[in-house]
Amino acid sequence: MSARPGGRSRSRARLRLSVATLVGALALGAAGQSARAAGTPPPPSPSPSSAEALRKQLDDLVRTPGGPPGAIALMQVGDRTTVHRAGVADTRTGRPPRADEYMRLASVSKAYSGAVALRLVDRHRLGLDDTIGRRLPALPKAWHKVTLRQLLSHTSGLPDFSTAPSFLEILIADPRHRFDSRRLLDFVADRKLLFPPGSRYAYSNSDNIAVALMAEAVTGRPYERLLEQLVYRPLDLRQTVLPQGYRMPRPYLHGYDVTPPAPPEDISEALSASGVWASGGIVATPKDLNAFVRAWAGGRDYLSEEVRNQQRRFIPGAASEPAGPGANAGGLAIFRYTTRCGTVYGHTGNFPGYTQLAVATADGKRSLTFSINTQTSKTLKPELLTKVRAVQEDFVCALLRR
Repeated sequence: MSARPGGRSRSRARLRLSVATLVGALALGAAGQSARAAGTPPPPSPSPSSAEALRKQLDDLVRTPGGPPGAIALMQVGDRTTVHRAGVADTRTGRPPRADEYMRLASVSKAYSGAVALRLVDRHRLGLDDTIGRRLPALPKAWHKVTLRQLLSHTSGLPDFSTAPSFLEILIADPRHRFDSRRLLDFVADRKLLFPPGSRYAYSNSDNIAVALMAEAVTGRPYERLLEQLVYRPLDLRQTVLPQGYRMPRPYLHGYDVTPPAPPEDISEALSASGVWASGGIVATPKDLNAFVRAWAGGRDYLSEEVRNQQRRFIPGAASEPAGPGANAGGLAIFRYTTRCGTVYGHTGNFPGYTQLAVATADGKRSLTFSINTQTSKTLKPELLTKVRAVQEDFVCALLRR
């Protein structure tokens, strides 16, 4: 925070803007904006042909006005891992980003709640056609016909709690407010479905809260414990956590509000993770995120062939938030990104201070995590998002050509 007179009030105003733009981006998804338009790929650019060219792409990105102070991309082909980075992880110290630094995964967290649910489907504890009425009968009766499949594919019609005025009022008044994560759906419990379940696609944070609650209901175990048992331990993820508060584990990639001409403002610990929980609260390192997405996309026999086939029934044009590289299509807690060089599978996310992409090939043998330490979405700095998507596509091309 600035020590200059009036600096604290200006800083708080900028934080409120960051919060407002975050929920604004989510509101567009909940309002059912055209998924096909959101997933339209930007114009192609010449593919970089060397590590030097890839680094130049990142250097150009961090020099963009309003762009991130830092960027890090981890690429793995087989057992060989390379790390490309530019800029800084911390503007105060000037240190560069590293693959062992924690960062907020934002909506990539939805892939983790999807992993918990589909692993339970594989174990016959849950069914994709299980309904809210069967597993969570205390939720509004108007929602009872919604299925787990529809929640995972964002075709449920559940109203998005993160756009509810009562939720926003609390969040803007106290960004570090500690919510009861298991009661987040209460903010929209008086609302009907936005559309008949399964009739169309609309990205909603409420979906994955309900997914986690379903998993808890059938196992009798907290969602955090299920993450440990079904995701962290099987994949040897030792630097992945789901916090409730606002503090970040150390060391971490600092996240910034970048609003020129003001200098970047560190907002890494401005918001409590409790307000996003299973939809956006996970914190992990690029190294751990890479290990997860390799399994999630198709490696290590993480899911049975039967469940994997269900997961990969894609809705053309259904984009993640923000849209990933190339043409987007949505499956069950996973997205397909069809680039000019080939196809990868994974998830994106954005949160004040962070924008994420994690993808891998269908066999899990080639993977990419691409992280920048500022937020961008289709409503917040859309020009920057267009540039980020173009650079991401170049990295995917480099990944697939190795």
